Order: sequence, then C-alpha cells, then structure tokens
Amino acid sequence: MITTIADLVKRATTLPTKTLVVACAADEHVLEAVEEARKKDIIRPILIGDKDAIATILSNLTDDLDSYQIHHQPDDEQACIDAVRLVHDHADYFLMKGLVGTSTILRAALDKEYGLRTKNRISHVSVMEVPTHPKLLYMSDGAMNIAPTLDEKRQIIENSVKIAHALGNDNPHVGIIAAVEKINPKMDATLDAEQLVAMNKNGTITGCTVGGPFAIDNAINKQAALHKGITDPIAGDVDILVMPRIEAGNVFYKTMMFLANAKSASVIAGATRPIVLTSRADSMDSKFYSIALGALVLELR
Repeated sequence: MITTIADLVKRATTLPTKTLVVACAADEHVLEAVEEARKKDIIRPILIGDKDAIATILSNLTDDLDSYQIHHQPDDEQACIDAVRLVHDHADYFLMKGLVGTSTILRAALDKEYGLRTKNRISHVSVMEVPTHPKLLYMSDGAMNIAPTLDEKRQIIENSVKIAHALGNDNPHVGIIAAVEKINPKMDATLDAEQLVAMNKNGTITGCTVGGPFAIDNAINKQAALHKGITDPIAGDVDILVMPRIEAGNVFYKTMMFLANAKSASVIAGATRPIVLTSRADSMDSKFYSIALGALVLELR
C-alpha cells in the first residue's frame, strides 16, 4: 500500500508512460509540473492552446521541445473540447486543466457526445500527507460539490474509494464528517452519516468501511475518540474524510496546505479518466504530485 506522496511518485515512475493532455496549457506553473513529470517518464505531454504562448514558456523550462506535441487552438472553449475529445478516444490518455476556467473545461468533459461521463457524479478527491499524521488522508469534496445530497455523498464515497483502491488501500475507512459525533435531527450532516453507515452495512456502498458521524478530531485522533467514549470501530483511524459541504472541505484542504505544511495530490474522480484540476494557488509540487496520481489512477482504475 502507498503510504507517502514520495511512494506515490515512485510508483508512477514504474508504470508504462501515459499521455497527458493539457487544455489551455499556457500556464507557467502547470508547465513546470508537466516538465517534471515528463522528465521522470510518467507522462508524454500533448499541449493544446495558444502555440506561441506555450512555446515561450516551455523555452524557459526545457531544451527538449521535441518531446512536446503542441496543438494550436487559441480559443479556450474549443481547446477544452479538443483536449477532451483526444482523451475520450484514447484509453491511456488523461486530462489536465491549464489556464482556463473550471466551468469551461468541465462543460467539455461532461458533454454527452464526446465527454468523459459515467453514471456517477464527478467529485474532487485530495490525497494528503500531513507531517503530524501517521498515514495518508483522503478528503472529498473541497472543490466541486457545493452542498451534496445524501445520494451525492454516496457517489462521493464511491469515487474516493476507487482512488484509495488505486493506491493499494483495499478497505479504506470512510468517516462522514459533521460538527458533532452524535445524531442530531437539526443537523443534516449527522442524519446523512447515519444513512450512509446503513448503506455500507446493507451492501449498497462496498469496498470500504463507513463510520460516523464524526467531528474531525475523533475521526483522525484515537485519543480524542477514546476520550469522548466513541465506540465506532474506525473512530480515530479514518482514511477518507467525507465533508458535509464544500466550505468545510475547502477550508480543511487549505489549512493543511498553508498551515500544516502538507503535501497533496488531487484529481477529479467519477469520470472515465482521471482529470487533474488544481487551484492556481497550488504549488508546482502539488500540481506535479497530482499528475503522478492521475497516471497511477489511470493505470489501476
């Protein structure tokens, strides 16, 4: 089982090289990450966007321009369509967002004709290595689903579990996060947790063990769980944190990154191929780790 971000990258370097298609690729930090992944033979890059702008950035990053395919398409919407079509048509291709609005690339990715739809709702999954925590933490959703319903949370769990399985965790512990660890009729997050646990027990949700509701402390800290007398067998030992709303996930992610010195890799799951979609504020390292995660998930999906 992969237990660190370094292990994740190392594993990605041992796999057959994948092709990464970057939509609207004229972004310096994105191309820095792409070049790092190319040098490690994780990916072959295809870049779609304004050719002159892309070439100008690349010329400052590498002397090996021949390793890049650049497709000139200065229109952002069409560049996203072209990128998605390429990924749709090739089983060993995956997608990355460059300098373009998230809504634009997702509109192309979810097109019924040429897109990357599945029966599941797409969701954003982050894998984090936190210096003060003994194992990788998975978190969803801090970027895509604003106020997920009960059934959307089920799909978020299923997407997250597939990512955990790709990293070798065959039975991840899924914690449904709320403000408290007791069922409260006035708090929808706790009611959802109760039903999601029941879905896991009756076989609707498989491949994992679901527990909750948990407050964040007793989800990830065994002593906090023991102190509060929580008897759920996965209390304090959760792998996947399922957040109640986008605000909770977004705040947790950015707190881990900017205050806890975490390393992270993130992809959009629930599509036919992984989609690397990172924030402009994410570091080059996070973007590189996310490319490695995308390649790993593509190989082992």
